[in-house]
Amino acid sequence: MKKKFLAFALSAVVTVGLLGGCGSDSSSKTDYKVGISQFAVHGSLDNCREGFLAGLAEEGIVEGENLKIEYVNAQTDQGTAGLAADNFVSKKVDMICAIATPCAMTAYNAAMDKNIPVIYTAVSDPVEAGLAGEDGLPVGNITGTSDALAVDEQLKMIREILPDAKTIGIIYTTSEANSISTIAQYKERAGEYGFEIVDTGVTAISEVALAAADIVGKVDCITNLTDNTVVSALQTVLEEANKKNIPVFGSEVEQVKAGCVASMGLEYFELGKQTGRMAAKVLKGEAKASEMKFEVISEPSLYVNFAAAEKIGLTLPENYKTDAYQSFDQIVVE
Repeated sequence: MKKKFLAFALSAVVTVGLLGGCGSDSSSKTDYKVGISQFAVHGSLDNCREGFLAGLAEEGIVEGENLKIEYVNAQTDQGTAGLAADNFVSKKVDMICAIATPCAMTAYNAAMDKNIPVIYTAVSDPVEAGLAGEDGLPVGNITGTSDALAVDEQLKMIREILPDAKTIGIIYTTSEANSISTIAQYKERAGEYGFEIVDTGVTAISEVALAAADIVGKVDCITNLTDNTVVSALQTVLEEANKKNIPVFGSEVEQVKAGCVASMGLEYFELGKQTGRMAAKVLKGEAKASEMKFEVISEPSLYVNFAAAEKIGLTLPENYKTDAYQSFDQIVVE
């Protein structure tokens, strides 16, 4: 099953630096300066960043040659994301790449009147976040790629794996617009597959453990979103679910690698590459961010972790061994 796309004075917890550019020849010519603001440390967003750089490189914009990167990780703190965006604007970067919805929103607000384009990735619902109109066109000098989840395909997969299940739990961050809009989709579609959605909100990563311990007593399984705070605490969710032999379904490949049973999900490196190609057009003057519709994934892929299923005594459909785009026989926690 293949995927395709439709067309500094920051706090000590922040990681700031040059990606790969550190230690490069200071005499090398730099034509472009791009600030990357990433909301959290976890595999999918890291893959977005790496894919973004790869996409730029495919278009001849290569770090250390004609590209200088400044990188900030906000560690799930929206205030830090705002400081990072302001800092990039003050340095007059040529572009801000914002990874995840909170960073996209703060970058857009900071660069709105500064003639600095913003390219985002891993934004589940650009319309709900106020970054695009219903027609997909940007609200300003900002565009990018969406990691909108394939809700129907995920529900269909869960029903196939758990034919007797009735309830699906979702933990989400109340301040993440993408999570709120995705839960609304789940609730709208769940009944068609015979499910009820039980959701619980958190406001910080410190609340995830309590939320997970509570929800595993109320549901037959959990499905994870691309919620940055919850994903950052994925092992906490898995620990509580495993105690009760409750399957946890991921939303992308990194979550499956780390212990979720399966996902009809996304490949974030490829999402990042698509974003990098879009960014290259803007940097080269071939297109304007303000005129480019955001792009979305049209077909998800099946990812399966047989070791995670075996750990909780769950037998997966036999055809998953051949139908999975990628499967794993061990749990890898980085």
